[in-house]
Amino acid sequence: MRSPWLSKGTVAKQFGIARSTLYLQSKQSVKDKVLLDQVLAVMRDHPHYGHRRIAMAMERNEKLVRRIMKKYGLKPRRRRKRFRKPKDEGKPASGIHNLVKGICPIRPSVIWVGDFTDIDFYGTRIYLATVLDRFTREVVGWSIGTHHSAQLVIDALEDAIRNRTPPQIFHSDQGSEYDSVACRAGLLAHRILPSQSKKASPWENGHQESWYGRFKEELGNIHRFTSLDELIEAIHQQIHYYNTKRIHSAIRMIPRQRFEQAQNCWYTPVKNKKAHLSTGVS
Repeated sequence: MRSPWLSKGTVAKQFGIARSTLYLQSKQSVKDKVLLDQVLAVMRDHPHYGHRRIAMAMERNEKLVRRIMKKYGLKPRRRRKRFRKPKDEGKPASGIHNLVKGICPIRPSVIWVGDFTDIDFYGTRIYLATVLDRFTREVVGWSIGTHHSAQLVIDALEDAIRNRTPPQIFHSDQGSEYDSVACRAGLLAHRILPSQSKKASPWENGHQESWYGRFKEELGNIHRFTSLDELIEAIHQQIHYYNTKRIHSAIRMIPRQRFEQAQNCWYTPVKNKKAHLSTGVS
């Protein structure tokens, strides 16, 4: 007995449509849902990743990931408004020049940059100072205090020196903390050349300025913590996550990974300070 049901090919021909459109679920939709699951898996661990970092983590094409995110309405968490420190009104120029302008380091511990930000926690203001390696983009040292003093930035610098070989140049803005006698003496003691941005030129220390914007965004709402100890622990964990798990879009890898790769390179230390500088930058 002949079946009363028409074949998909016959129905498609009668309606003048492609046979593939009669399937309940297209093959492309199945592939997209597999990709969606992969994108969501990355976003669960890294909720602030955009399509570029997600593509790096998945080792897939950026355009493909962007299409999937757009199709399913996926977006990373939004950035917070960037913190801006108050200007030092009337403060004279320090006389220290910007030594890192136009320089691109080719290994770790050539240029470190430093800065600090404030965090207001239930009426208590704390300050976080960090030191960043320009080559690896890794936070190599940090400190927390209740005052933005010279000691705050010196503690961050000393923490960095305990973790890494001292750099040739340490760059900062012209804040009074970095321009203090104590800070200059600390740099001199480790034979580090000081470098400073021009006044009212935050872009000359853009690596640290932009880092704080991302850091505060990814740290999230600090009032979810019930004590200052919890907040400080969260800051520690966030810095650890940034250094060891988060892909940096500029270097297209994790900062600690770049440091470890550099350790396996050809570099051999030299004694001559000037020769050291000339081989360490390009």
